[in-house]
Amino acid sequence: MSEYITVDTAAGTFKAYMAVPTKLPAPAIVVVQEIFGVNKDLRATCDELASQGYLAVSPDLFWRMEPDLDMNALDEADWKKGFELYTAFNLNTGVDDIAATMTKAASLPGCTGKVGLMGYCLGGLMTYLTTARKGTVASVAYYPGSTEKHLEEAGKIKSPLIIHLGEEDEYISKDAQRAIKEALKDNPKVTVYSYSGQSHAFARHNGTHYDKPSADLANGRTADFFREHLG
Repeated sequence: MSEYITVDTAAGTFKAYMAVPTKLPAPAIVVVQEIFGVNKDLRATCDELASQGYLAVSPDLFWRMEPDLDMNALDEADWKKGFELYTAFNLNTGVDDIAATMTKAASLPGCTGKVGLMGYCLGGLMTYLTTARKGTVASVAYYPGSTEKHLEEAGKIKSPLIIHLGEEDEYISKDAQRAIKEALKDNPKVTVYSYSGQSHAFARHNGTHYDKPSADLANGRTADFFREHLG
């Protein structure tokens, strides 16, 4: 079952997609979007998490600029619009919105109170920043673009975090990947996995660079990780 819920903040109210497992109560996972809004891919990810026994909640991060976006990663015009929104996006208010969504998820009648966090691309960066600034039970960041620009936050991470990186990511250079690994190497809470030959968004459903073996490996590691920390 799925529905949209609302999240209230001091700045206003925004929507979040929620997929509900068949058995409750359940832990929750907040799923943070790429640059294309809470689109078909993100909803499919939430539905998969629900099938694994989690309440999955995906907030509309672009609600201040243009709410309810549902864009296609294969459409050139949507790519252009997504990058424009990404450029204008305020990371600080984004962290606050994610924290508000996590609080909302924890308070849902069917939630055990445990809430994990995961995100892709922009959502991966937001997962990293939110973990550093707010703390989580457990977090997973898939190919988090621009993380190398925020490595001063690395020392703040006190809760378990996985980062998945494609070694041939066209948006996260090899130098950037080395810098990320170097900044996090001494933190026992963080594990960085690299995927040989993989480009950006190798785990996106039906994406141009989707690679099933690597996606299955990353998603399997994610599933084991959340099972360990969320129950």
